[in-house]
Amino acid sequence: MPHKLRKIRKTRGSRTQGYGRIGQHRKTGSKGYRKAGRHKHLWSYVTTYEKDAFGKYGFTSPQSLRRNESVINVAKLEELASKLSTKDEEQTTVDLTNLGYAKLLGSGKIKKALTVKIPSCSKLAAEKIRKAGGKVLTASQETGE
Repeated sequence: MPHKLRKIRKTRGSRTQGYGRIGQHRKTGSKGYRKAGRHKHLWSYVTTYEKDAFGKYGFTSPQSLRRNESVINVAKLEELASKLSTKDEEQTTVDLTNLGYAKLLGSGKIKKALTVKIPSCSKLAAEKIRKAGGKVLTASQETGE
């Protein structure tokens, strides 16, 4: 388009070129990424299209925020045993300490007889492993306490 036919040519003599005296058409214009007015004049838009835009949902347990130790359940032991085990004469030994686990919990089922080395273990997990014919070696048992 030739320069002389552009729309701005008509307004070149005026001070504000048709954009008013306050905003003066500077920089980036309105910030479209913000959600201004959602609690005011755009509230009806929120109630219609963005029902979950405000508020907190669900519950976060304070214990889960403080827990930094890694735990593993009995249900995943057989899967780990098949991948990362060393075979003794009778039983398969799984060293969870070297894998970075700090505690063994009792959720799930186990059928295989395993010897498990772990720093700490719940009573239910130890009971399930013993019922399957395995052993649990905790840190206190290895040191002789």
